[in-house]
Amino acid sequence: MEKELIIRSSSNQVDFALLKDGKLSELHKDEDSNNFSVGDVFIAKIRKAVPGLNAAFVNVGYEKDAFLHYHDLGPKLPSLLKFTKSVSTGKLNDFSLKNFPFEKDIDKNGSIADVIKSNQSLLVQIVKEPISTKGPRISSELSIAGRYIVLVPFSDRISISQKIESKEEKDRLKRLVKSITPKGFGVIIRTVAEGKKVAELDKDLQNLLGRWTAMCKKLHKAHHPSKVLGEMNKASSILRDIFNDSFTGIYVDDEELYIQIKDYVQEIAPNKESIVKLYQSNVPIFEKYGVERQIKTSFGKTVSMAKGAYLVIEHTEALHVVDVNSGNRSNKANSQEDTALEVNLIAASEIARQLRLRDMGGIIVVDFIDLNTAEHRKKLYNHLRDEMKDDRAKHKILPPSKFGLIQITRQRVRPEMNIKTREENPDSLHDDSEVEAPISIVPKITHDLEQLLKKDYKKVTLNTHPFIAAFLTKGFPSIRSKWFFEHKKWVKILPRDAYTYLEYHFFDKDGNQIK
Repeated sequence: MEKELIIRSSSNQVDFALLKDGKLSELHKDEDSNNFSVGDVFIAKIRKAVPGLNAAFVNVGYEKDAFLHYHDLGPKLPSLLKFTKSVSTGKLNDFSLKNFPFEKDIDKNGSIADVIKSNQSLLVQIVKEPISTKGPRISSELSIAGRYIVLVPFSDRISISQKIESKEEKDRLKRLVKSITPKGFGVIIRTVAEGKKVAELDKDLQNLLGRWTAMCKKLHKAHHPSKVLGEMNKASSILRDIFNDSFTGIYVDDEELYIQIKDYVQEIAPNKESIVKLYQSNVPIFEKYGVERQIKTSFGKTVSMAKGAYLVIEHTEALHVVDVNSGNRSNKANSQEDTALEVNLIAASEIARQLRLRDMGGIIVVDFIDLNTAEHRKKLYNHLRDEMKDDRAKHKILPPSKFGLIQITRQRVRPEMNIKTREENPDSLHDDSEVEAPISIVPKITHDLEQLLKKDYKKVTLNTHPFIAAFLTKGFPSIRSKWFFEHKKWVKILPRDAYTYLEYHFFDKDGNQIK
């Protein structure tokens, strides 16, 4: 599988598109205006405790107070409070924790009012970005993520990723990490640490300890509230989390960013430095690699899939609903049940991609086409689980219900990626209605045309709205020209003023409607 990262830079944001075999699978944005990213650490002020919620509202400098639940305080809260106060007042200059006396852990079933007070200063970390009308969700259990390990101050635990399956490898990594971890710190060993030597792990650890020390040095003169440790830039954090040997290319259109990424790749994988390329062309980078077109066709309410099937994705305040439709696909399967299974398997793969692409979180309910046999329902469930295995967000999938619904919960830590794919309705002069952009209808027209040409129609005429007709015929090579080069048949396109924007029909040589 080819994996490519396409990076587009503009004056106020950077866009990252991850392609797998040319197909868009993840899309991320890094905006200058986002000062509350997951992983950022703030020195904050407790606004007030709310015993009824067993939580506190905390001023981190956002327009809405951040939410801190008792269970997110961490057992070592008294030690953290004492350390923060000592460092902020300048009484403590040793940030290593090896000589720092830990306080007694808090009761895991205690009350928030017993452990924190209003106007107290506290180190907190963003675990969920501000979404809709809510402020950030925070935790006082700090962690600093590196390439191979995650450093956890005020802990003594060595944990390991469950995705590492070999018991021997787990034991080896635990033994190595235990030998290099300083007193007062715990470590979580990440999946990518599998097979790595102690020198690489130690280098990562020393880097994280350096970031911890730099953060502590800021506390003495820091304004309350303020950010004291920022997550590394988006490019580095994405590469840190997803980069592996399967990457075949990283393309960047900004020279400064190109140098940063090249340096970072050289640091984490010197043998892969050559795959980082500076893109220099008049054609925008997202157009060159087909990302712009895929964004337009992937983010609408309706998502086209192979063989004429499609998804309808609806968003509500409480949950997301996905409906699976077989569309007008030609039935080559032996029975209706086989057709339903085939469409459902295609849909499961696309749904797993859509969840990552849009970064949809919370509750997702999928209405698959009904399957009558338990064996087929189990096959669909297992296929969906396999497709979502690579999803880095925590998620849980329930087996199909009696009504054929599959429920998914997926961790939501940042606002959903929402890209406008609708345009002003050209038919409407007096209102503000919108319709899907013409590019979104082209895959459907192309699919229907391919089905007709397979049936050996000698001459095909397409009737469509004038705007769609122009979209298909203008430019070189036009979309119609591409059809000709691929199928060796010329399609006549007639504009029809009476058609609605997304209406189209195919006619044969005798003028009979065939689609």
